[in-house]
Amino acid sequence: MKPEKVCGLARALSKLGYCSRSQAAALIKDKQVSVNRRIITDPEFPIRLPHDRIEVDGVPVEKARAIYLVMNKPRGFVTTASDEKERKTIYDLLEPGAPWVSAVGRLDKASEGLLLLTNDSEWAARITNPASHLDKVYHVQVDCLIDIDLIAKIKTGCKVDGDYLCAKEVSLVRHGDKNSWLEITLDEGKNRQIRRLLEALGVQVLRLIRISIGPLDLGELKKGSARSLKEEEKQAIDHALREGG
Repeated sequence: MKPEKVCGLARALSKLGYCSRSQAAALIKDKQVSVNRRIITDPEFPIRLPHDRIEVDGVPVEKARAIYLVMNKPRGFVTTASDEKERKTIYDLLEPGAPWVSAVGRLDKASEGLLLLTNDSEWAARITNPASHLDKVYHVQVDCLIDIDLIAKIKTGCKVDGDYLCAKEVSLVRHGDKNSWLEITLDEGKNRQIRRLLEALGVQVLRLIRISIGPLDLGELKKGSARSLKEEEKQAIDHALREGG
């Protein structure tokens, strides 16, 4: 018989799709969560799913229906559920009272484009796991004219603050008199990877738009809009994850 899987209470609430781990920790510390009829204040209290009974304010927590959304994130919005600086968040773009979902990975405030949201924390972890090698493609406007040598340097990469940063693929999309648009493909997701890499090479990013994640393209989704993933889109992503990207 396999040993029963155990995880912390805050993580259990996240796995059930009730809320994020940080939100769960706040509820637990506020004495709003009970396990087997006993109030628990430790977010790391061990839970055996689905054996233990978890309640929030006396209401049993059942595993939520899995939700998978795709959003075209506008520039100027942060991906956190709440922001101490009172900046606009992606949750301002969702319907009021919508079920809880969390962003799969991050796009920083200045970045735009394709963002996945879900309450399926295990699926999200598979997508963001570097071992999945799921390609993410970006269109990036930079403040200079790009030549072959610079494209080669972006692909070769360099060490920045202890991280080795590079791109899987780079190509020139178009250029004007003073700036260029690049298509950059990553198969890992280090923090602000493209911006940090280009800055280290003396290049300033003017715009950064994620246009695809694995087989999923941004398509014609309007900026600031979100929709449910189609079943075939979800299946295509799952297949890509099984195949290692």
